Amino acid sequence: MKRGILFVLSGPSGVGKGTVCTLLRRRLPELVYSVSATTRSPREGEQDGVNYFFKSREQFLRMIDEDALLEHAEYVGNYYGTPRDFVEKTLSEGKDIILEIEVQGALKVREKFSEGVFIFLMPPSLNELKQRIVGRGTETQATIDHRLSVAVEEMNLLHHYDYAVVNDQIELACERISSIITAEHCKRERFLGELFEQLETVKAADNV
Repeated sequence: MKRGILFVLSGPSGVGKGTVCTLLRRRLPELVYSVSATTRSPREGEQDGVNYFFKSREQFLRMIDEDALLEHAEYVGNYYGTPRDFVEKTLSEGKDIILEIEVQGALKVREKFSEGVFIFLMPPSLNELKQRIVGRGTETQATIDHRLSVAVEEMNLLHHYDYAVVNDQIELACERISSIITAEHCKRERFLGELFEQLETVKAADNV
């Protein structure tokens, strides 16, 4: 069984990561969504192991100490992180997994899991990104300016990624990411080990 591939999708806030990821999972139901661990309480309808792995603060801190997380961060008094075991188990079963995450988290994952495939989702332009943030109707001007400033800094980190996909149209962005997934499965490196084993089997049979 070939090992699955971890795909990490990230990009600036407001670029549409969640929307693209949701549509991508509908198109590719075999693609496993990486479930995060958190210390926040479950909301109505949320299930442990489906929406999140709900942990006590003590359990989460133990996971940090044991290096059981590919990345983690604290937000509004609660911890969030990506459990290494869930990712490794999924990949060992031959299943692909997608992790939708902020840029800083993606860079932390890259440090610990360089074999992953890192995709940067880009806005068509900074002006378009600004319009999307303004369109939410929930941000103050100061917050909008801060988000755009952070977005510029994050886009300067593009060289840490393997691919860049412009989210000009959601359908097209999903098609591009689907193509990346297909291409990654066709890379020669994924066949060399299996080919080597087959050649060794043939050699052994010839020597009998």
